[in-house]
Amino acid sequence: MAVLLAVYIVLIGWRAVQFVMTGEPIAIGIGIALIVLPLVGAWALGRELLFGIRTQRLVGVLEAEGALPEEVLPTRASGRPLRDAADEDFGRFQAEVEATPEDWRAWFRLGLAYDASGDRRRARTAIIRAIALERSAH
Repeated sequence: MAVLLAVYIVLIGWRAVQFVMTGEPIAIGIGIALIVLPLVGAWALGRELLFGIRTQRLVGVLEAEGALPEEVLPTRASGRPLRDAADEDFGRFQAEVEATPEDWRAWFRLGLAYDASGDRRRARTAIIRAIALERSAH
């Protein structure tokens, strides 16, 4: 994906320069937009890659400590946990965060529980919180 974005930036960048060099106001506006939009895309891709790297690092730490939650939930054929079972299991992770709100491990496990329940937005928020807490601990 990153390579495709780089190719896109180069090709669109060249087209943007061509638009700007025409001197026409509308073409200049299009050229500027063609420069800005790929930069926003590159920034977003960079954020996602960094999130993935940091998340994977925390998974490695929890795995080495033997602190990852066990996957004992019944699953669908796709391998995703059944939502009802995940929702029932969710309470213990939420209680752990309430008991130790500054523990990144608790927040990370809560993020995994949110993910198992199908709530991607809250899962991401909890994992971002875990990353921030872990980084501030060092």
